[in-house]
Amino acid sequence: MNILHRNMLELGGFAGLKEHRLVIDNRLFINRKTGAAFSGLGNLVYLADAKFLPLGETKMHSHKEIDVVSVMVEGQIRHEGSLGHGQMMQSNQIQVQRAGGKGFSHNEINPDKKENRMIQLWFLPEIANQEPGYKLYEQKTGKLTRVYGGKTIQEATFDNHTFMDIGLIRKEEQLSLSGEFMAYITKGTGMLNGTKVKDGDLIRDKDLELSVEADMQIIIIRTC
Repeated sequence: MNILHRNMLELGGFAGLKEHRLVIDNRLFINRKTGAAFSGLGNLVYLADAKFLPLGETKMHSHKEIDVVSVMVEGQIRHEGSLGHGQMMQSNQIQVQRAGGKGFSHNEINPDKKENRMIQLWFLPEIANQEPGYKLYEQKTGKLTRVYGGKTIQEATFDNHTFMDIGLIRKEEQLSLSGEFMAYITKGTGMLNGTKVKDGDLIRDKDLELSVEADMQIIIIRTC
């Protein structure tokens, strides 16, 4: 088992946010991987734990041929851009944007006079020149919610052989999954494969066995 805690990394950021970058993959960030940051798993190439400054924003910027997943942990975001313009994202909601070949531009804005917290993940698409798209999900309590990955014949999520599930799992509940995984904990504590884990831990291992000690939010990346 490999565990990386966000406080083991330098605090970076840009514009109106500061962040710890826990996954930086050389497939996208050529020769820019630094420090203890993990490489990705499957098509995951980036994971950052970010806090927007009070009234902070990213400013309008563009993406192309990348799938961007944003998990709102605390506070809210006002989303502006060429996809989903005007959408508000609240705590426990997940926004997924597919840039495709045409790309998209967006600005994420903290409308409040206090910090918020958002996790952002980037995935490489497996098919080039797809159409841009936007999806918004609500987390379900007590189970995993699939927000990314799947076959091309379904429309519930954007297709990929790398999957992302997110769970709000209550105290004393358990979770078992087989295969290689990467998991990031954003709330709570528990025992994962015999090791105590907590908010800010990124874990990479095989065959997940989790017992929750304090209500937990967990992001899980796997490949089929």
